[in-house]
Amino acid sequence: MKPRKQYLIEKLKLQPHPEGGFFREQYRSGATFPVHEYDSGFTGPRAYATGIYYLLGASDFSAFHRIKSDEIWHHYEGRSLTIHMIHEDGLYEGLYLGPEIGRGEQFQHVVPARSWFAVTVNADPESDADAYTLAGCTVAPGFDFDDFEMGDPYRLKNAFPEHADLIDKLTKS
Repeated sequence: MKPRKQYLIEKLKLQPHPEGGFFREQYRSGATFPVHEYDSGFTGPRAYATGIYYLLGASDFSAFHRIKSDEIWHHYEGRSLTIHMIHEDGLYEGLYLGPEIGRGEQFQHVVPARSWFAVTVNADPESDADAYTLAGCTVAPGFDFDDFEMGDPYRLKNAFPEHADLIDKLTKS
């Protein structure tokens, strides 16, 4: 019998994501709007919203990155996640996404536009190698790879030296 993680990857037709883990876009609104008129950081019109499935295993992480839109994370099943955010002012914030609301987890969290963030599964990859999390991400204005920036460890550590250990752990070179 297959581990649940592998089953979900196959059944949901998930593909490797550049930041780590696996994903598949599930929704992209058919309508677009000229968001560049309201925020010069965008390069052209964007879909109103997009949505993906996103899966991380215990030994995976989503490397530090940022996008130009707000991103709403939704917990579907599996272990809880920690969303590690470094805001533009350098403040670190850890958000816990999961089903145990009595333990401070939430079913949804918003990562504000332009915040650097990385994500880890709250499991020990050594003792719980089959642990995973299936989440969803909704982005508005809709996601476009033109709005995606992967974190460069050197630049992030220069900008946020107080978070150097975390940046070393959660970036890809």
